[in-house]
Amino acid sequence: MSAEEIWNHDPATGYERGLDLVGYKVEATDGAIGKIDEHSEEVGASHLVVATGVWIFGKHVLLLPAGIIRRIDTAEQKVYVDRTKEQIRHAPDFDEAKYGGGPSYLDEFSHYYSQQHM
Repeated sequence: MSAEEIWNHDPATGYERGLDLVGYKVEATDGAIGKIDEHSEEVGASHLVVATGVWIFGKHVLLLPAGIIRRIDTAEQKVYVDRTKEQIRHAPDFDEAKYGGGPSYLDEFSHYYSQQHM
């Protein structure tokens, strides 16, 4: 997956523009990771901000690119991503101070998630 593709929603996942994903649960390939706090539909920078609770030591918030979503279940209000908990655990740290700072902040996430294929 290219760095550009990682930031775009794939229509095959069941995503439709305007779908409010805030509050949906997020499932890695091997279990639950948290709930969506924010969802951006920005073209070329679509992503989820996920509150993880306590499953990741030292991390309470994650940024996940839209391109790693493999399926959205609107009936169950769940988003399934194609990465394991371990892969997500080792992702770059979410930095609220840098969040919204543009493409340069997202570059480290692009690089990491583009390299972590299932």
